[in-house]
Parts: sequence; structure tokens; C-alpha cells
Amino acid sequence: MGPAPPSPARRGSAGTARDAQPPAWVAAAAEAKGFMPPAEGMALHLAALEVLGRLGGPVLEVGTYCGKSAIYLGAAAALGGSVLYSVDHHRGSEELQAGWPDHDPEVVDPLTGLVDTLPFARRAIAGAGLEEHVVLVVGSSATVAGHWAGALSMLFIDGGHGARVAEADFAGWVPKVALGGALAVHDVFADPSEGGQVPYELYTAVLRSGEFEEVGREGSLRLARRVVPGDGAAKVWV
Repeated sequence: MGPAPPSPARRGSAGTARDAQPPAWVAAAAEAKGFMPPAEGMALHLAALEVLGRLGGPVLEVGTYCGKSAIYLGAAAALGGSVLYSVDHHRGSEELQAGWPDHDPEVVDPLTGLVDTLPFARRAIAGAGLEEHVVLVVGSSATVAGHWAGALSMLFIDGGHGARVAEADFAGWVPKVALGGALAVHDVFADPSEGGQVPYELYTAVLRSGEFEEVGREGSLRLARRVVPGDGAAKVWV
């Protein structure tokens, strides 16, 4: 994706990079519930800054959860004069339900007994000062994708990891990435002992299609760039 732009902590004329303090959103991202390590979050942030510098916006993520990754992307959108649309039904994917290792009882609404991560995401985005640059879209990924007509400068997929759900995310959104735009996918594990294989299988299939080329890795985060124009048609890579 070319040379990485300077981190926001290094921007400005006052003081040196050594003296600069991290912006407030960095602490907000660290405090938000979620499963993205800081190094992966910053790689996502810098990738968004890079593509926004070339193409402008918008940026879209599938899978808000409690807003951690939305802060990293939203901070880039703010610096790039753009907007992040973060899509989630906020009822939790299969692996976040009761009885699964990643289930968090704190995000269960005591009145309904259902997972409801929307209040946590709203508080996280507000605490980061990014409400003007992050639009929380509440609904299923497939439904929203079916009504989304515009091209995306960057797409980040981190929704449910079951085959049916993940395939719908890829089919609905990947064709909308603009030429030169970025595709980021989280939880890509080549080794089955490290994690589920669905994101890995779909991501590698996208690369095999020839429409995208990989440009970066950080932990389980993969970054690719569209090198062949898409026709906007929904498809599932197999």
C-alpha cells in the first residue's frame, strides 16, 4: 500500500515525536471490549489512512461488536476527512453466545436475555470523540449490503465466522471495493490449531481470483488491494 503515513501521535509542529502523547482515541480503543490486539488495530488504522489519502472515502466495516476496531478506523476517517460505516446487528455472532468461550455475560440485556452490544459500541465511539465520523448501522450485513449502491475505498470484514454468515459478508461486500481500494480481513489463521478456517479459506480464495493482491500482514489481520475492476456482482469465492 505504499509508505505508511505518520501516526497521528507524530503529527503537528509542537514538540518532537518522542515528546508527543498518544491521541485520546488510542486509550479509548484500549479500553473498549473486543478481540483486536493493539498492533493489529494500528495496522488497520494506518492502512485506512493510506487508502483514504489516495481515494477518499467511505470506509465500511462488517462486525462492530463493542466498537474497538471502529475506533481505529474511525480515527483514520476523521484524519482523512471521511466516514466509517460500521455494520452489525448487535445480537452477537454464534461464537459470542452463551456456552461459547468468548461469551461475555456483561453484554446480555437483562430485560430480553439477548446479547446487545449496541450500547457498548455507542459509549466507546462517544468516549473516543468520533461520533461525527463513525455511523453505526444496525442491521444484518446481508440486508444492508443488498441496499448499498456505492463503492468503498476500504472494507474490513470481521463479522461472524460461521461459513454461511461469512460467505454472505464476502459475497455482499467485497464486490463493492473500488479499484485500488483496500480489503482487510481479521482472524485469518492458516493453522487450524490457532483458529477457525472460514475467514482463511474465503480470504485465500479472494486472492486466487486475481482481483486482489496481498499488501500487508499483522498477526491475524490480512490486507489486500483491488487490482482488477469489479463488476459489482455478488459472488462467493470458493
